[in-house]
This record gives sequence, C-alpha cells and structure tokens, in this order.
Amino acid sequence: MSNTRSSDTHFFNSFSLVLGILILFAIILFGVARSIGADTQGQAVQLEPLHLQDVRANIAPLAHVAIAGKDNSALAIVTAPAGGASAADVPTTGEQAFTKVCSACHATGVNGAPKMGDHAAWGPRIALGNETLYKDAIAGKGNMPPKGGVTWPDATIRMTVDYMVSLNK
Repeated sequence: MSNTRSSDTHFFNSFSLVLGILILFAIILFGVARSIGADTQGQAVQLEPLHLQDVRANIAPLAHVAIAGKDNSALAIVTAPAGGASAADVPTTGEQAFTKVCSACHATGVNGAPKMGDHAAWGPRIALGNETLYKDAIAGKGNMPPKGGVTWPDATIRMTVDYMVSLNK
C-alpha cells in the first residue's frame, strides 16, 4: 500500500510542477505580447482615422441647446440643397416614377385623384393637352402638391405625365 501512495504522491508532485511551469510560461508570453503591443497600439489603432471618428461620434453631445442672446447659427437645421433629390433617387422612366410616387393616389383615387384606367375622368384632362398637364403636375392642382410632393426635375415629371397619359388614352 505504501508504494501506491508514494507513486500517487510522486505523480501529483510531478504534474503540479509541469502545470506550474506551463502557467509561468503562459504568463511570461502574455507579458511579452503586451509589451510588444503597447509599442504599436497607439500608432495602429488609437490614431486610425476611422477609430477616431467613431470615438468622436460616441462622445459627441446628444443635443445642443439654443441660448437666447447667443449666436446659435451652428444649430441651424441642415436642409437639402435647392437642386432637390440626389441623382440616385430620381427615377429614369415614367413607369418607375409612377410606381414610386404617383400610384399612391392615382391607383386608388385618393383625394379625388383620377384613377388610372378611368377614361371618363382622364378624357377631359388629356383633351386640354400635355402642356397643361405638365403645368398642373409641376405646380400642383387641387389636393396634389407641386410635383406630387417630390423634388425631381421637371423633365422627370413630364416623363411621368407622358407615361400616365399613355395608359389612359
């Protein structure tokens, strides 16, 4: 029996020594990696422009307060430029424009808008001529806001009117 205890104790001591050496080696490797990383951390990560931009965004105040008697021009609301929508937002065909905006009212007849395919409602309007339809679509008429509520160029509105007229002839 004493041999079994002796061999178990010997194994436990040897295993503990090997495990201790491995843990010490891991701690030394961690320290070396940390010292190497400390030299490059500031250059590669902390000074990276995208990282700095994220940090600035995270620490920016959530709101700005306008103070009476002070210059609050920096707090002005930024609006879209007078040119209107970006080129990516402007449809390239009359069908796309109709589907994107005009169909909301002209497909269902909301607010008295003439429904697509209703030749009785469209006939008198088409008889007035395309120039009148262009003018009304661009300036707005009745419950329809100017350009249907979008900021597309006049040429896109004309293209859309042409498409709608072609469906209702």
